[in-house]
Amino acid sequence: MFKRIKETFKSLIKLFFKKKGELSLGFYGSPNTGKTTLANKICTDLGGEPLGVVSIIPHETRLVQKKEKLKMRINGNQLVMNILDMPGIAVKVDYRDFMAYGLSSKEAQARAKEATKGIVEAIKHLESVNAALVVMDATEEPYNQINATILGNLEAKSIPILIVANKMDRVEANSQRIKEVFPQYPVVEVSALTGKNMDSLYSAILKKLS
Repeated sequence: MFKRIKETFKSLIKLFFKKKGELSLGFYGSPNTGKTTLANKICTDLGGEPLGVVSIIPHETRLVQKKEKLKMRINGNQLVMNILDMPGIAVKVDYRDFMAYGLSSKEAQARAKEATKGIVEAIKHLESVNAALVVMDATEEPYNQINATILGNLEAKSIPILIVANKMDRVEANSQRIKEVFPQYPVVEVSALTGKNMDSLYSAILKKLS
C-alpha cells in the first residue's frame, strides 16, 4: 500500500512539473492537413531546423516525430515545448489509394500497414501530451468522423485543445466553417506553408494551452 501511494505521489509531482515547466504539444488531424508542415515551421522558427518530411502522398508521417526543449519567448514570457507530430488519423487505410500516387502494389500494402500502426501509436500518445493542436484543412469540410473522434478523445482526457485552420493562403480556404461547426474551441487561422499569422498562433499557444 505504501509503495502504491509513493508511486502515485511521484506521478502527481511529475505531472505538476511537466505542466508548469514544459508543454508537451501533440499535433493531431487527418492526413494531409499540414501537420508536419506546421511542425516544421514551428521547429524551424524556434529551433533552427525542420522536424520531418512532407509529401503529397497521404500518411507520409507514419511514426510519431518528436522535437524537445523548444523555447518560445513572447513579451517576456517563456514557454518550453516538446513537439509531437502524430501520424494522420483515418477511419480506414486502403492500400489501393496509395497506388494512385505511383506506388506498386507491394509498396502500397507496406505503406498501408505502417500507416495503420501509426494511427494506433497516435492514439496511444494521448497519454504523452498535455495540450493539443488539432490541425484542419480550411479548404475542406470540417464536420467529419475523424475530427469528431479526435476532439472527443482529447476531451475525454481533459487535454486543452486549440484548433488550427491551416492552408489559409489558398483562395478556397474558409475558416468560418470550422468556427461554426466547433464554436466551443478557439480557432487560429494560419498558413504553415507561407508562415502567415504564425505570431497569432504562438500567442494563442501561450495563452490558451500553457
